[in-house]
Amino acid sequence: MSGFDAITSEGQAEFLGRHVGPNEEEQKVMLDFIGAGSLDELMLKIVPEAIQDKSDLDLSPPMTEAQLLAHLKQLGHQNKEMISLIGQGYYGCYLPSVIKRNVLENPGWYTSYTPYQPEISQGRLEALINFQTLVIDLTGLPVTNASLLDEATAAAEAVSMMRRQSKSKSVKLFVSDNCFAQTLDVIKTRTEPLDIEVIVGGEDSDFSKLDVFGAILQYSGANGEIVDWRDAVQQLQANGALVAIAADPLMLTLAMSPGQLGADIAFGSMQRFGIPMFLGGPHAAFLAADEKHKRAMPGRIVGVSHDRDGRVSYRLALQTREQHIRREKATSNICTAQALLAILSGFYAVYHGAEGLRNIAARVHGIATHICAGLKSAGIAVENATFFDTLTISVPGKAAHYHDKARDAGINLREIDANHLGLSVDETTDLSTLEIIWSLFELDPKELAPSKGLQKSLPEALIRTDEILQHPVFNKYRSETELMRYARRLMDKDIALDRSMIPLGSCTMKLNAATEMIPVSYSEFANIHPFAPENQTLGYRKLISELERMLCVVTGYDAVSLQPNSGAQGEYAGLLAIRNYHLSRGDKDRIVCLIPSSAHGTNPASAQMVGMDVVVVKCDDNGDIDIDDLSAKAETHREKLAAIMVTYPSTHGVFEERIREVCDIVHENGGQVYMDGANLNAQIGLTSPGFIGSDVSHLNLHKTFCIPHGGGGPGVGPIGVKSHLAPYLPRHKFSTDKDRQGPPVSAAEFGSAGILPISYAYIKLMGAAGLARATEVAILNANYIAHRLKNHFPILYKGRNGYVAHECILDLRQITHDTDVTVEDVAKRLMDYGFHAPTMSWPVAGSLMVEPTESENLEELDRFCEAMISIRNEIKAIESGKYGKENNPLKYAPHTAEDITSEAWDRPYSREEAVFPSRFSRSFKYWPPVSRIDNVAGDRNLVCVCPPLEAYAKAAE
Repeated sequence: MSGFDAITSEGQAEFLGRHVGPNEEEQKVMLDFIGAGSLDELMLKIVPEAIQDKSDLDLSPPMTEAQLLAHLKQLGHQNKEMISLIGQGYYGCYLPSVIKRNVLENPGWYTSYTPYQPEISQGRLEALINFQTLVIDLTGLPVTNASLLDEATAAAEAVSMMRRQSKSKSVKLFVSDNCFAQTLDVIKTRTEPLDIEVIVGGEDSDFSKLDVFGAILQYSGANGEIVDWRDAVQQLQANGALVAIAADPLMLTLAMSPGQLGADIAFGSMQRFGIPMFLGGPHAAFLAADEKHKRAMPGRIVGVSHDRDGRVSYRLALQTREQHIRREKATSNICTAQALLAILSGFYAVYHGAEGLRNIAARVHGIATHICAGLKSAGIAVENATFFDTLTISVPGKAAHYHDKARDAGINLREIDANHLGLSVDETTDLSTLEIIWSLFELDPKELAPSKGLQKSLPEALIRTDEILQHPVFNKYRSETELMRYARRLMDKDIALDRSMIPLGSCTMKLNAATEMIPVSYSEFANIHPFAPENQTLGYRKLISELERMLCVVTGYDAVSLQPNSGAQGEYAGLLAIRNYHLSRGDKDRIVCLIPSSAHGTNPASAQMVGMDVVVVKCDDNGDIDIDDLSAKAETHREKLAAIMVTYPSTHGVFEERIREVCDIVHENGGQVYMDGANLNAQIGLTSPGFIGSDVSHLNLHKTFCIPHGGGGPGVGPIGVKSHLAPYLPRHKFSTDKDRQGPPVSAAEFGSAGILPISYAYIKLMGAAGLARATEVAILNANYIAHRLKNHFPILYKGRNGYVAHECILDLRQITHDTDVTVEDVAKRLMDYGFHAPTMSWPVAGSLMVEPTESENLEELDRFCEAMISIRNEIKAIESGKYGKENNPLKYAPHTAEDITSEAWDRPYSREEAVFPSRFSRSFKYWPPVSRIDNVAGDRNLVCVCPPLEAYAKAAE
């Protein structure tokens, strides 16, 4: 090998060693421990021979980190940053640097998991309750959730909510013709399989005579007009309908709230509160509702409760994952949020406060007013009687002329039709932009200087008079020093991947490398409007095209759509493709979806959302699909079989030997095979969904492909399909791709495009051999943990030769029976050791599912195993009678600093044992900020806004 080759080879191998935790020596130690001579030998023992794919992945050689960053910079430069005046739900804004540096780019925030373990999530929960308080104040409605995926899917969730809650028996929905086009399209997608008729009408409709169960109204409209909807709302509600209003949150700082208009529900996007446009996402949508609809609220709600010692504490409340409870009867399959983006928007409001937000809104409106006055003075018609930031300009026959002229000057306007232009100003619009606009219309800027005497165009009757954001959190942190420290204080309350392993089964909390994350902040990717012309997004499109190709390679599929912006959205889009495929063949009766009893709760929820009937298939004693039951049910429903939804490896963490047989049975009976991509991290480089025989899968880019979880989102859930399903992939209204004819499922063509560079970077850095090695080590790590713990906790399911796949299930049911120690008790005690808990009671009640991923080295695996063994010894002390069943370290866990400094201590274990249960905890101690939280109290008394300061004072007494 030449010197140059050696240098290049060493550089290419460098990132693999940084992503994969165990080095070769550690891998050998683990292989010896579990009884395998090599990784190749271990894979042969675990992966069924029938599905082993020996071919190499057709991927380019791996890049070094420096090469990758230079390459992405080059792609970014092929995008053209323009001044965007397109609007329509996407606006330029500024994310304050203190928030960008200390939150968005901080792994303490972006690597944390969904706050299902609230005691170690108080920081992100407080940040989310700030977001909820912001939404409640702006919308004037008392209950909200911790964000949804985007404005269009939030609209669809509002429709489902109204259908469930409305007293009307109608199957019709009214939608204002002034809603954003992408919102209307997604509503049509979601309502069509459910036989809901959509009526599109104007503000002059006779609402008193409408027979509908619900209505969607826009405030302000796509054309910029601000309608006083109060009479319409009253008339609709008088007939039993519910009303949801899509609202601009910045306008709501100046204009009357949807709650004051009488709305039952309000929704929208918080994008313009500090989040870049990102070619369409990720952005935090919001949805708020009247108190009486709180139990129909989709998604996650952060609520206020208290811990054992009375401290004010935060937790996820109510039906946070209602699809797991109601399954096919669920009205939503949402199990995620846009938590990180909601947190950023909340910090944006904390940074600016009410006065700052109103000033931004007033400036935006002032600029729009000035433009309107200037155009009118020059004889150019502006069709708006009212507006906030958006104008509809009449230019008979000249729209294309002005549109092109604006582009040449560096501005994107919205070409409505041949005679009309749309123009929306935002936080970034400045005087230089005004000068360009004047030049477009050949106006003299000297004669059009801003005037303080301009007539504002917000309707006088809709001016907001009530106060917003009066809580101290929105009024306290005005200096950067204090805001920086506030962000740090919140972060320090939490456990994220920057602190320790997060061993959650099925959630794949692996390394989110800094090099993968850096391009998210590149302005060339961040500041691009989703409706910008294709020739301005060439870099994005090259990245997206190559990412789609690479995902096809690793999954064995023929086509990929990146539009779904969560795993649940991917499930929905995949089943929708299957449904439309059957309909195209005249098989309108194929509506039965077979789902194993062990399936994730989103599976049956997604199936019912596309109009399918769920039939449950049994699992055998090893957790595998019962082939006899599958065969019987497939044959029984032969004429109606649409699909089966399977997860592989199974939800029990095992490579099922007869998976090919499962696919064959379904295909022979006319159905399609949907394979959930949750466990794809155990397949890449060894096998693939397409090679196994499935027809469609969603892929969790926030799991296998390194997009961070960010406290519960963003996620990306694209779908891969075989060629016969490719025509039914979702297509966006503004897409030029004629090969895809499926209905859109998200607001933007490429969903959460702004975070796609992360997965692109991961694949480019790893290469074919690196991806395969990551899979192998993920499986090795899981088997090492299973072997280390099998003598302390029974391993519930094993595959061939006694091995597991990439995760293992620890069975605590007998322990619970004998000692009353539950999986929750173990989860809370792990906090004292500095660990997040494994997945609790899923897929088997009373169990813990552990997935270490490939990114954790041997030292961290041993530290976790030692913690679990130590906890098992504490359980033995209960079994022996040393500790009582209610008075022991597990029942009192987690232990706070206040616990061990209190004067009273009447427990049979020492303070030292309580808080320093391991060697590591002495040198790197995590202190839980609260003790165990009372979940029941929080559900009985739902509060989802920032509690008053008196609540903290009372708790401290």
